[in-house]
Amino acid sequence: MDDAGWRTRAHPADNDHDARCAFASGRRPLNLKQEQTNLMQNNQCTPRTDWLELGQEVLNIEIEGLQAVRDRLNGPFVDAVTLLAECKGRVVVTGLGKSGLVGRKLAATFSSTGTPSFFLHPVEGAHGDLGMIRSEDVVLAISNSGETDELNAVLPTMRSLGVSIVCMTGKPESTMGKLSDVVLNTAVPREACPLDLAPTASTTAVLAVGDALAVCLIHWKSFTADDFRKYHPGGALGQRLSLRVNSLMHTGVPHDEDTVTIRQALETLDKGTLGAVVLTDSGKKLTGIITDGDVRRMVCRGTMDMEAPAHTLMVRNPLHATPAQSVAELLDVMEAKGITVLPVVHDDMTLCGVIHLHDLLGKGGVKFSGR
Repeated sequence: MDDAGWRTRAHPADNDHDARCAFASGRRPLNLKQEQTNLMQNNQCTPRTDWLELGQEVLNIEIEGLQAVRDRLNGPFVDAVTLLAECKGRVVVTGLGKSGLVGRKLAATFSSTGTPSFFLHPVEGAHGDLGMIRSEDVVLAISNSGETDELNAVLPTMRSLGVSIVCMTGKPESTMGKLSDVVLNTAVPREACPLDLAPTASTTAVLAVGDALAVCLIHWKSFTADDFRKYHPGGALGQRLSLRVNSLMHTGVPHDEDTVTIRQALETLDKGTLGAVVLTDSGKKLTGIITDGDVRRMVCRGTMDMEAPAHTLMVRNPLHATPAQSVAELLDVMEAKGITVLPVVHDDMTLCGVIHLHDLLGKGGVKFSGR
């Protein structure tokens, strides 16, 4: 059939489903209805024209699966958390195929949040890598069917090495379930795949349960942002956690003793660009701060005596930062208190700088309000 003209055809209109099916097939539609029937019989297109609706349905199926797993969490989950938390060695995650890919992610999550872990491919394990396992380790095995031959073949050897085995499976009574000390039932009502075959909802459930284990371990071990920084020096997360106030603060900023007049303090404030003037005692120790907002409020009340001492207007003993303080931590404080500028002081309260909210925003992925 001569289809030279068809090769340069325009894309069919979005509401012309028959033509779109033919377009996708690469063949000229002599009879659109028949063409659609043929394509459907050959599994070349879907009868669904509302892709948004289909996408939402997939998410609903996965949410349904997560809810089913959540409602089923019970004692074995607590047992699994306890085993992993009290593990003196490492958490050895193993699985094959899509389960293995999820396992690699979980091993990485455990390792970066204070639980030493690595992924062991079951086939590589059967060919010598079981030597990486020690008796103080805990194995976390993943298989939706629980009947993955390559995985079940190495579990008995792992047990003989003295390790405890936790498994995540959709079939608790499976071979893998029977070889495990703790069984986490991750069964979902159905997969999102229209054939109910491709791992979709089931892998999402396993990933979520694995994350739940990791977060429980974070709480158990009182893992902190500083701990996380040690294991994650790179990228935006690492920069955000490693940045310290002394790398962003303004030094040498104008300041006054709190005995100067309000007029003098406002002249100093006007010389700067931070919207505040810091006040100290004669020993340069922080005693207060006057901001643009303080001045506006006093003017509105009509009670400001320009010749009065600055300490009568200043905010006494204001919140302050320290040079070694984490930028991420400080941003939390400034956001919670609605503060835009803070003095920075040494341990003895002597002034060493000022930091403004604008200095923090956008640094290392740090963002204001829901960063």
